[in-house]
Amino acid sequence: MAREIYSDLLAFVAIARERSFTRAAARLGVSQSALSHRIRAFEAELGVRLLTRSTRSVSVSEAGEWLLQSVAPQFEGIEEELKAVAELRDRPAGTIRITTSDHAADTLLWPRLAEVLSGYPESGSRSSSTTG
Repeated sequence: MAREIYSDLLAFVAIARERSFTRAAARLGVSQSALSHRIRAFEAELGVRLLTRSTRSVSVSEAGEWLLQSVAPQFEGIEEELKAVAELRDRPAGTIRITTSDHAADTLLWPRLAEVLSGYPESGSRSSSTTG
């Protein structure tokens, strides 16, 4: 699917939720005119009217409602997953392998690592695979 179709779908969802080209355009950071032209071209491409426009309001057509109900949850899911991935940037991740004697691990490494790991309880636990 072409990138433009994703943009068209996002624009349609914004308009349908806002029930306003003006508010949707502001939310998307585009002009009202550009948004209106884009949706008109999208409707022409699909061959079906998605929005019913009047001088004072915008409503979703039957086809538009079907599309909104099927597409909007997908975009919401994508947004949630992207937020979850973005949260990972602030957490250390991965495996650290250190080869050392048991004495050095117990007296030097673990006391210092324990301080760091206490801030990240979801991190892995201590491995007992040290060599002596």
